[in-house]
Amino acid sequence: MGYQAGSFDVIVVGAGHAGAEAALAAARMGCSTLLLTINLDMIAYMPCNPSIGGPAKGHVVREIDALGGEMGKNIDKTYIQMRMLNTGKGPAVHALRAQADKFLYQHTMKQTIENTENLTLRQGVVERLIVEDGVCKGVIAKTGAEYEAKAVVLTTGTYLRGKIIIGDLQYESGPNNMQPSIELSHHLKELGFELVRFKTGTPPRVHNSSIDYSKTEIQPGDDVPRAFSYETTEFLTEEQLPCWLTYTNEKTHEIINSNLHRAPMFSGTIKGTGPRYCPSIEDKIVRFNDKPRHQIFLEPEGRNTEEVYVQGLSTSMPEEVQHQILKTIDGLENVKMMRAGYAIEYDAMVPSQLWPTLETKRVQGLYTAGQLNGTSGYEEAAGQGIMAGINAALKTQGKDSLILDRSQAYIGVMIDDLVTKGTTEPYRLLTSRAEYRLLLRHDNADMRLTEIGHQIGLIREERYQRFLQKKEAIEVEKERLRTVKVGPKPEVQQMLRDVGSKELDNAIDLYSLLKRPEVTYKHVAQLVPAEVEIPEDVAEQVEIQIKYEGYIRKQLQDVERLKKMEKKKLPEDLDYMNIQGLAMEARQRLEKVRPLSIGQASRISGVTPADISVLLIYLESYRKVAN
Repeated sequence: MGYQAGSFDVIVVGAGHAGAEAALAAARMGCSTLLLTINLDMIAYMPCNPSIGGPAKGHVVREIDALGGEMGKNIDKTYIQMRMLNTGKGPAVHALRAQADKFLYQHTMKQTIENTENLTLRQGVVERLIVEDGVCKGVIAKTGAEYEAKAVVLTTGTYLRGKIIIGDLQYESGPNNMQPSIELSHHLKELGFELVRFKTGTPPRVHNSSIDYSKTEIQPGDDVPRAFSYETTEFLTEEQLPCWLTYTNEKTHEIINSNLHRAPMFSGTIKGTGPRYCPSIEDKIVRFNDKPRHQIFLEPEGRNTEEVYVQGLSTSMPEEVQHQILKTIDGLENVKMMRAGYAIEYDAMVPSQLWPTLETKRVQGLYTAGQLNGTSGYEEAAGQGIMAGINAALKTQGKDSLILDRSQAYIGVMIDDLVTKGTTEPYRLLTSRAEYRLLLRHDNADMRLTEIGHQIGLIREERYQRFLQKKEAIEVEKERLRTVKVGPKPEVQQMLRDVGSKELDNAIDLYSLLKRPEVTYKHVAQLVPAEVEIPEDVAEQVEIQIKYEGYIRKQLQDVERLKKMEKKKLPEDLDYMNIQGLAMEARQRLEKVRPLSIGQASRISGVTPADISVLLIYLESYRKVAN
């Protein structure tokens, strides 16, 4: 028999990267929040790569921070190396990436959660949901504890019916031999949810002192202090730890090829679909058999451990084969393996069963986020987590929900992709998925989202005022550059010659001069300095906004067209199967996704422009009848 264990506004199940953000957001918005996790020692654990950020993913971390989330602040306190990637390319694809001290990262996040007002942290395995008349009212734990709630957020990661596979060995388990969640998966099916089987994997970990680093290439961090969070003003003073680059070779590939019959991926043992953009080494060797070598990065897992993560060598090969593979690689000839790599299969929710708020269509008051929704990566999980937590809190407070659109955030792109198109494999965010990526830059997440974070109560007043001051400083400096002119003086001509730019014939304003590709903000600021010191982040915004003004204006025009489509709302009770003129495939897809707008309908796979025209005509007649 169960017993009443407590009543809360919001309950979050699972304390990985999605669960941590969801629980913190709900609690900080004033909701009494319960965070339930299988193991208190695994909060914000990194079962795979000990890093945060990278292309698109780093953008998401900045967006989480701009909304008032925790991931950026947490990695700024706990990184062992920080690098800005793609600096040789345009600002749209600049991406910050940090190597984490994985143990300090989870310990620091746990401390933050433990010390957050309105947030109760408890260990427990949730097996069932309390659902009455299609509304989620709480959860039931394995111990019989029943917790009541106005909203529930499921962030179960890869734990649902988790199964670890190493060669012929298979056993029920969550990541890293943690207890899996079996009954909750069965219960979700009982409730009518469609689940799919996905697979991910991880490489071996090896002992630091057994690596010959003289045979590898050093990959140091940046000398320039950097941070993910807009709140970070103090940077780590400890020396950064380098990563190291080495490669597979013909011998490595030979061992893998001769053991493919023992690889669960090819023997039929693994049934789940794996991530396209993070394939196992055996998959890479088969798919890219013309490549003589593949990159392997040796990444320390923390300052106080000898474990090194062998990035690029994800595998589910038998343990003895993993030993053989490792020893063929330059620098790893005498390596000692501490943990074997493995594959993990798990159940995931088909994400087209969700509204863009991440609330399930089948059960009101139930939200899902993270790898449960078919994504891969800590950052994608955290991005969904904060949105699910925000929307669960807003629902309990009787307020309008928050949906970020594709022109506002990578988080908006990801959620729209998931709920509109679904996914047949673990979804990974890429810069190429964002059609407005010049607007969704790493540098301007605060400009895009701080206002929203403040409105919902996650951005403190002090930080908001600093943001407004920065915004004003950008406009003031842009106006100064428009009004200040320089003529063809010797020092101006010399500067232009030095940077390989055409000399002046007549006077020109600094704004126009800065538009030249080879001229930087520093150049024009040296010619005529501002009366007050311009902070670096303000200067960066001024330069990007001026240099890319034409491209940005064009993308903003495209966004306006998108917004017109998004404003054309579709009734929730529309019977698509009875709309004459729609192709049968379009009817079936529209019926399944139930888009909220014409804009969303146009992005559904299988819905053609002709179907959208039919839908627009039908919508007009529908409204006339309704009025």
